[in-house]
Amino acid sequence: MAKEAKKFEKIMSPEFRVSFAYVFTPQTGFDNGTPKYSLVMLIPKKTDITEMKRILKAAAVTKWGDKIPKGLRNPIRDGDEKELDGYKDMWAISATSKIKPGLVDADKTAILTPDVFYSGCYARATLTAFAYDQKGNKGVAFGLQNIQKLRDGEPFSGRTRPEEDFDAQAGSPSGDDEELFG
Repeated sequence: MAKEAKKFEKIMSPEFRVSFAYVFTPQTGFDNGTPKYSLVMLIPKKTDITEMKRILKAAAVTKWGDKIPKGLRNPIRDGDEKELDGYKDMWAISATSKIKPGLVDADKTAILTPDVFYSGCYARATLTAFAYDQKGNKGVAFGLQNIQKLRDGEPFSGRTRPEEDFDAQAGSPSGDDEELFG
């Protein structure tokens, strides 16, 4: 017998690579609606995402019972359909929140700046699922609760970190302040 969903049941995602990370400042979507915090979870297709699918289905059953509409919008997408770095052989799964998610590192220390948590790092998140029926759009979605950064990864921006670009230099800058300002 299938496990019934509790209202706002929370699950832990598998480890994922972060893409389109908007967890410090909310972004307005295509419909210019309410700004939301969001990210895309890139999860290898070989990873078991049964629990994620289960809570999405439970959210649909909670809303529509046994009359679930056909063609619901779904937050789980095939990454192979996107021509973006890091998406091949991945599930691209969206999660959003109107409330800023909590964000910690592997030691559970709060992360407060975007230079530490970025698109390309690896994380896991706690998620809820909900169904919606607004303005003719029907679907299921993940609510983003909290995020834990697990480790660094190559940033998707293509931009390198300054520590990678430069060698350490000995001594102080050349010149004498007295000559410049004297």
